[in-house]
Amino acid sequence: MSLVQQPVFEMTLAEYFRERLEELGRRMAPPPHEDTLWYTANMLARFGDSDQLFSYDRGEVDIRPLALLYKDAHEAEDMRQRCLILRQLGDSALFLGALFPEKFERRGILRDYFVGMGGGAYDYLSENARHNRHIFSELAAMFARMLDLVARACARQKLFDAADVLNLYQRWRQTRDPHLARQLRDLGINLPESDVLH
Repeated sequence: MSLVQQPVFEMTLAEYFRERLEELGRRMAPPPHEDTLWYTANMLARFGDSDQLFSYDRGEVDIRPLALLYKDAHEAEDMRQRCLILRQLGDSALFLGALFPEKFERRGILRDYFVGMGGGAYDYLSENARHNRHIFSELAAMFARMLDLVARACARQKLFDAADVLNLYQRWRQTRDPHLARQLRDLGINLPESDVLH
């Protein structure tokens, strides 16, 4: 007796977010450009690695405040460095403003702060970055709407929501626990070969 094997569909964390963003973005008028959705999905996946979001400063691991990133960009020695810092500022504002608004509201940091900081950073990049100016232009022009889109893409759904997947992925990256790896694969997340322990 032969068993028919069901096909296995795997995706990376970035592809998972791109699908969610694309599905929800179609409901927007006008919908975000495909390149912008790809950029945003890759940003979410990148921040799935806590090392990309947190930094080590003065003996502590923490998220660098947006105002200090702005100060760093203002004091940057050259255009390339300024653009790199402003990209981190825009991405951080989009990520934090969409996923953790309640946490910041309790500290008196409102949505307008994220819109101003992130939108301003992307606006500068839309005129000065070497690449992806059209993406930064769209992110700047519709930053508030992108906050909503990212929040909806990461909202609770089914058994695992995007925040759960991110947390699971971060725990796996830190521990390399085979059980966590199996859970991620069961969710359709394809782990990079270089990250898989044998």
